[in-house]
Amino acid sequence: MLQDSLPTKVLVAKPGLDGHDRGAKVIARGLRDAGMEVVYTGIRQTAEMIVHAAIQEDVDVLGLSILSGAHLEIIPRIMDMLSEQDMSDVLVILGGIIPEEDREYLKSIGVTEIFGPGTSTFEIVDYIRSALPEAH
Repeated sequence: MLQDSLPTKVLVAKPGLDGHDRGAKVIARGLRDAGMEVVYTGIRQTAEMIVHAAIQEDVDVLGLSILSGAHLEIIPRIMDMLSEQDMSDVLVILGGIIPEEDREYLKSIGVTEIFGPGTSTFEIVDYIRSALPEAH
């Protein structure tokens, strides 16, 4: 198979103790319906588990869903670990309840976009397609 014909590969993960995953499952299904290859890790994932899965799956996009309020503790750790693994080219997007005052900081450490509750899957698909290189 030619490199430019491979589908975009997305890892959807629920870091931390947050057990509410309906939204993450809806997003995962929507991305899959849009032709992307999606791996969903399930709930209560550590930063280490998420980065390990991203490495093993060789993903293009890492989608993190957080509703617990632990984003300022978990996301910096994930971003550091991705950098340590030379995976800074992975598109990191965040969804969930993220206060407006935390968004600038999260973007400054490498999160490329943050989607709040009610964002349509079409909007997320469009963002991923526009943000990735043309090869995808």
